[in-house]
Amino acid sequence: MKAFLLAGATVAAAIAAPALAGPADWTLSPWSTNLSNLSLTIGGQAQGTVFTADQPAAPGIDKTSASGAATLTASVQRDYDSGLTLALKSAFEIYHDRLSGDNYGDDFVQKVYAVAQTGLGRVEIGMTDGAVYALAVTGPVVDDQTTLDNANATFFRDPSTGRAFVKTFALSSAAESSFNYAKVSYYTPRLFGVQLAASYTPSEGKDVIPFLSGGPRVPNRQESFWEAAVSYSDTFGPVSLGVYGGVMFAHADGAAKTAGHEGLTEWSVGSEIDYSLNDDVKLAVGGGYRRSNAYAFEINDVLADGATSSAHLSATLSSGPWIVGGEVGDGTAEGAPKLGVHGVSTSVGYVFNANLQATIGWQQLRYDRDAGTFYNGAPRIRMDAAFLHLRLHV
Repeated sequence: MKAFLLAGATVAAAIAAPALAGPADWTLSPWSTNLSNLSLTIGGQAQGTVFTADQPAAPGIDKTSASGAATLTASVQRDYDSGLTLALKSAFEIYHDRLSGDNYGDDFVQKVYAVAQTGLGRVEIGMTDGAVYALAVTGPVVDDQTTLDNANATFFRDPSTGRAFVKTFALSSAAESSFNYAKVSYYTPRLFGVQLAASYTPSEGKDVIPFLSGGPRVPNRQESFWEAAVSYSDTFGPVSLGVYGGVMFAHADGAAKTAGHEGLTEWSVGSEIDYSLNDDVKLAVGGGYRRSNAYAFEINDVLADGATSSAHLSATLSSGPWIVGGEVGDGTAEGAPKLGVHGVSTSVGYVFNANLQATIGWQQLRYDRDAGTFYNGAPRIRMDAAFLHLRLHV
């Protein structure tokens, strides 16, 4: 019943959303200037959410019903007459709270990497995404910040840890275990719809330059991440198709490995199909699947026996500035304890312009475990939330 009421509130708010729109003719562009032969560009993103969460009560639980985060991006680029482009790109998370953040550990420095783009492909060196995650296709979403899959804005708290509850085990259907560790990547040009990519990450180090640091000296740390991915995309009349697959391997540092742990083996696949009913209306469906021997996708808990999986299915219908969508996610982490998570979400988005989007939605997460209890004293817990999310991107 509570979930039904939350969904009803979502629909009612969506009907009222046009009143929020106002003028939609303004846009913001990143600030840019030329420095001799170089071009400097500065942009960023700010997001904020107000929500109402229904989860089991606990003494001292934080009842703040707002959350947000902000990121600053900067790049320096030089273009040559030969077609060569050299660039230095960066991203910094200048603000976040415990419910909103990123998938890089919520460090201030998210990315710093150099790019060389030629007619033979692109080379990236530094702190950035690996090849598999960069080419991932995991299904359409209304808002990539509030999605069930690898969310950057969440709505539930775990009073036993003081963290976002999804940190227990977050749904994430694209292989990303090399995170923003310093790496070297190569991406081929897309030919006949096909693009190939590969990355090498020497360690868990975040010191921008690969090979400079071995990363944190923690038990069961991983080193020598190798990954490869293939992506295919093409358009067939009103239909657009995107498919990808990727694998990743890493070695357990022998000096840090403990009993029951080993090197990483991880893979993921996904696809999306878009169908344009007319010039304004588009239907999109898709999903992704990921499997890893890292317990709950924790990179320093890679098990010799056990596997973690995450699946995501979604669909959206867009018409003009409106986007309506739904998602389902399921995950299982085999280990001690065995964890399961099931999520479902519906949302409505309104795109004011190229910079600003508002999303109203409802989300439910259900967790279970085969040993021990959650903070509510039970092996199962269910949480619902209705939310209004605003995102400004420049």
